[in-house]
Amino acid sequence: MSEIASAPRRPPQGTQMLLVALKARTFIALILVFAFFAFAAPNFLSTANMVIMSKHVALNAFLAIGMTFVIISGGIDLSVGSIVGLCGMVAGYLILNGIDVGLGWTMHFNTVEICLIVMAVGVAIGAVNGVLITRLNVAPFIATLGTLYICRGAAMLFSDGRTFPNLTGSADYGSDTFRLIGAGTWAGLPVTIWMLIAVAVLAAYIAGRTPLGRYIYAVGGNERGAALSGVKVDRIKLFVYMFSGLCAALVGLIISSQLVAAHPATGQSFELNAIAAAVLGGTSMSGGRGRIGGTIVGAFVIGVLSDGLVMMGVSSFWQTVIKGLVIIAAVVVDQAQQKLQARVALQAEAGA
Repeated sequence: MSEIASAPRRPPQGTQMLLVALKARTFIALILVFAFFAFAAPNFLSTANMVIMSKHVALNAFLAIGMTFVIISGGIDLSVGSIVGLCGMVAGYLILNGIDVGLGWTMHFNTVEICLIVMAVGVAIGAVNGVLITRLNVAPFIATLGTLYICRGAAMLFSDGRTFPNLTGSADYGSDTFRLIGAGTWAGLPVTIWMLIAVAVLAAYIAGRTPLGRYIYAVGGNERGAALSGVKVDRIKLFVYMFSGLCAALVGLIISSQLVAAHPATGQSFELNAIAAAVLGGTSMSGGRGRIGGTIVGAFVIGVLSDGLVMMGVSSFWQTVIKGLVIIAAVVVDQAQQKLQARVALQAEAGA
């Protein structure tokens, strides 16, 4: 007489709905925050404010995309804000001064060359972070904290703490188009948004469609298991920090272009917003889990929250407190989701 296996027991409908709500928490939070400020903040829905807010969101989203890869791999990058400031100063220095190569000759660069040099600086700093972590076995928190101070100090040294003003560039050297990076538009959208779309699509493709993406998740989920499976763990970690440095360099270029000036203090606390956006978007601080799409939505939540609080006249001190509470709440909700999913899985196995 053959035994008939019973179908897996489905969790109660209330549990299912709660699990769906927890998975969609970032979208729900975005809708609630947007609706609240639409009524509470004057002119929040105006076209001008939407354009400004989209640019602010884009800056945070760039950093959050790079941070997502780092966190998924099991690390953290506290240096991105300082890389933003340093890369902005590098761009300003190149535009205003060029590079003195000796013999009374100065090398000047056009906009494309300046962007490539600045991005190379960001990637190089990310590589330093990766080498410290993989080769010297420095904890990611300590390595990137040290890089944070080094980059901030280097940014100050570029100009003795002063601002590089009037970065309008020169038509003779082809750098007069630099301002279009942050202020230009194409097909009705700011160039910054097009850049974000390109980076987001690239990151989503890497994460979801390539072996590299699978390796990043594998390293964050079980580093030893990934290494035993043949994954080059050190190379994966090096890549994610270099990619994070690249994203930070792009933000440095955009901000210096928007302001037509570069200041060494630019980017302070940007890393907190990036971490908040990634965590709010569902990226697990323990590694191995996260999605680029969720991070983008998380960046929108942080951006809407920040701009809305400013329009309501809320103190910047309270804004910092609220962002901290958002990070804590996001982690707590993520842990609740994981526990609920584990319980549902056990119930399903028990009922099988």
